[in-house]
Amino acid sequence: MPKLQRRLKSRHLQMIAIGGTIGTGLFIGSGSALATSGPAGSLIAYAFVGSIVYSVMVALGEMATYIPISGAFTSYATRFIDPSAGFAMGWIYWFSWAITFALELTITGLLVQYWDPSLNIGIFIAVFWVFITICNLLPVSFYGEFEFWFSMVKVITVVAFMIFAICINAGAGQEGYIGFRYWHEPGAFAPYILDAADPVAKFVGFWAVLIQAGFSYQGTELVGIAAGETENPRKNVPAAIRKTFWRILFFFVFTIFFIGILVPYDDARLLTDASDATASPFVIAVQRAGVRHLPGILNAVLLFVVLSAANSNVYSGSRILVGLANDGSAPRILGRSTTSGVPIYAVCFTAAIGLLAFLNLSASAAEVFNWFLNITAVAGFITWANINVAHIRFMKALAYRQISRDSLPYKAFWQPWFSWYGLFWNILITLTQGFTAFMPWSTSKFFVAYISLILWVIMYVGHLIYRRTLPTLVKVEDIDIITGCVDYEGEVWEEKVPKNLWEKFWNWL
Repeated sequence: MPKLQRRLKSRHLQMIAIGGTIGTGLFIGSGSALATSGPAGSLIAYAFVGSIVYSVMVALGEMATYIPISGAFTSYATRFIDPSAGFAMGWIYWFSWAITFALELTITGLLVQYWDPSLNIGIFIAVFWVFITICNLLPVSFYGEFEFWFSMVKVITVVAFMIFAICINAGAGQEGYIGFRYWHEPGAFAPYILDAADPVAKFVGFWAVLIQAGFSYQGTELVGIAAGETENPRKNVPAAIRKTFWRILFFFVFTIFFIGILVPYDDARLLTDASDATASPFVIAVQRAGVRHLPGILNAVLLFVVLSAANSNVYSGSRILVGLANDGSAPRILGRSTTSGVPIYAVCFTAAIGLLAFLNLSASAAEVFNWFLNITAVAGFITWANINVAHIRFMKALAYRQISRDSLPYKAFWQPWFSWYGLFWNILITLTQGFTAFMPWSTSKFFVAYISLILWVIMYVGHLIYRRTLPTLVKVEDIDIITGCVDYEGEVWEEKVPKNLWEKFWNWL
């Protein structure tokens, strides 16, 4: 039976690693983070969640370079933790990406309506659904090219915004010199839910932003999914992982910082329920600076951002299904590929869920957006926690077989403490992120916040009942670290030397 093929080049993986994280959460969702927690609160929240994500990425990098397989961390959870854990994590992760695809399709219609509100978003949901589905039915090298150029647009936009922010803050805009004016008035931290005079209100705002930050970082782990289709994963995957820290710092922390010095957290436009360009802090910053026509250009950029995210949604969701099928946790037909290495059934099944976007034609887009956002973000924290656990178990398996981690193609640092750090905070945030449902009690808010966790528990317990087993860990001596490992399967990786300045530049980036 044909399998997935290693056709993603180094420059593809590098831009997937960058572009996979820069999406709707940063360009649109960061506005609500600023309104909820203020500039300092949101900055600390994004930096804090960034450290958690980094602990996950170095752990995933160590496993993905040693065993670069399709389905990646879903298979790691099945092998290293428990088959039921892998089943539950894989399906909830797939579900989150499939649902997010519907979310991104909805936003494409809203973005087009920015220019002409009379247009029906259903037209563009259909058009972009067909476009994204066709893109993912092409060989994976085409996906890599699409994502490369889409991500290039996002990177250029973020860098240009930072330069723009420096100029405007220095006095180039209609507001004159800004400096840290908005950190003093209305303030660095925004009170949330509780009385503004209560100091705890500011901490509540900070904690409430963590789930939004998690949504923004969702997709960082795409490197692990793409490892099974990457040329020379033992070289290219570590190269992408090592630069994750700087990407988090540069593209997220710096962006949130610049947004916080250009837009006060009490700007009325941040408090709207809109999910289009009018709610983007990028657009609001440009409007406050008095720059005409640029908001329309930014809206076009946001359309590229959303299409890139939708493209990644279908890709990652389909590859997770392949991993589940290979592990026996999904119908075998979903693991079948064409002769060119495209898992056609998995792609079509994932893309079909995107048709749920048509539900937005008769419902509030903002309400649906919040539901989808929480499902995706919480599923991300659950997935990250499972990756941390899988890595801890992976290290135990290596120690049992007396395999030194120094011999691995990529060695995660600060271990095992860094993985324990990520595991602790991922679990705590998952369990506490819905605290606003209790202040006061709201049944609808409770289910919005915990639907992903509830689904994970149902699938985990259901799989245990199906297997007729009790919750337990795979014995260390039974952990499989051989299947898919290139040392044992005899794969030979060709070292490709950059032939020109273009290749050297992207390898360096």
